[in-house]
Amino acid sequence: MGVSRTRHGPREAVEIASTDEIRALQLARLKTTLQSVAANVPHYQQAFVAHGVHPDDLRTPSDLARFPFTVKADLRAHYPFGLFAVPREQVVRLHASSGTTGKPTVVGYTAQDIDTWANLMARSLHAAGARAGDIAHVAYGYGLFTGGLGAHYGAERLGCSVVPMSGGQTEKQIQLITDFRPDLILVTPSYMLTLIDAMVQAGIDPRQTSLQLGVFGAEPWTEAMRREIETRTDMDAVDIFGLSEIMGPGVACECIETKDGAVIWEDHFYPEIIHPVSGEVLPDGELGELVITTLTKQALPLIRYRTRDLTRLLPPTARSMRRIEKITGRSDDMLIIRGVNLFPTQIEEIVCAIPGLSPHYVIHVDKEGHLDRLLIEVELRDESAASRRAELAREVAHKAKTLIGVSAVIEVRDPFALERVTLGKARRVFDRRA
Repeated sequence: MGVSRTRHGPREAVEIASTDEIRALQLARLKTTLQSVAANVPHYQQAFVAHGVHPDDLRTPSDLARFPFTVKADLRAHYPFGLFAVPREQVVRLHASSGTTGKPTVVGYTAQDIDTWANLMARSLHAAGARAGDIAHVAYGYGLFTGGLGAHYGAERLGCSVVPMSGGQTEKQIQLITDFRPDLILVTPSYMLTLIDAMVQAGIDPRQTSLQLGVFGAEPWTEAMRREIETRTDMDAVDIFGLSEIMGPGVACECIETKDGAVIWEDHFYPEIIHPVSGEVLPDGELGELVITTLTKQALPLIRYRTRDLTRLLPPTARSMRRIEKITGRSDDMLIIRGVNLFPTQIEEIVCAIPGLSPHYVIHVDKEGHLDRLLIEVELRDESAASRRAELAREVAHKAKTLIGVSAVIEVRDPFALERVTLGKARRVFDRRA
């Protein structure tokens, strides 16, 4: 798959810099960022005083552990512009979350921030295997969501021809892929599955399209999902990581030659892994919550932002900077079922590994008396497996019990019975216990 994509192109000097050079750059930029927020953001002025710290206390990057965390509630508490470190007039663009669970989180960018973002997305796409002259089909949503415009500006900066399709209109997506013959697609993995299924229903072989590369992000996805997509499309599936509060897509990205975890661009972001409960900084290699401090953001610099993403920091491989293990869950995605911790991606791993089932699933959690009731809907891959419906249900239930430790009722639905994502991210869980 994608053999031509593995060719090496020119890299920025910092991508192959020594560890000492990267740490020295981080230290200088950390000091500048701390001084900026201490001088310009009342929230950080107060938080630093409350924690008894001052920017001058930072002498090594590890000293950052003495400074307070920033959480999403802080952005909401200072809605809309209270955390900006520059006058609002210098902010040239605003993005925001949907605000479905409260006030939206607002992110601002100066002209330099936009330029930095475009450069980092271009660097990410180049690492993923994209090259100047490629046609890039962008099926991330545009608008207040950072995915579409972030991918768009980065692909243009790299020198690609961009098709700004956005999300939805599945039939038109397939028509443009067929007619324009793009080399790569940027999209959520769940919507890529929708496109693949729609191609099959339209009589198009997904392995025969022009697509050689998919850059997938905006939601957790597993190695099993990567294998599913690569097998059904004959293209490379590469993981990209980002979050709107920090910048948008392009905070980290996998390299096409290794596909072994997204490289964090440590010249612009300082990562830490902490214990999700105690907040203690953990050594590289241990599983915990990813915390990021921005190093070059002007409009909205964030200090020790708790992402809620669970991962590990891994040593460098294809680049000189550390990697994060593939994120397959968030601390706020975790379900507790009769005392057992369950992440939706654990179900995804089980479903994708069973021949006869499609990769689509839905988890329902209800109360049955005083006990939790777990129902998992899965779907036949095609009618040829219909005679094995009961056997497949038993296999999913057995693996959920033995591998995760939860008892579940399994319903095996007909092919294409489960709703497909057409806009935004897939909703896998319906928890009605509240």
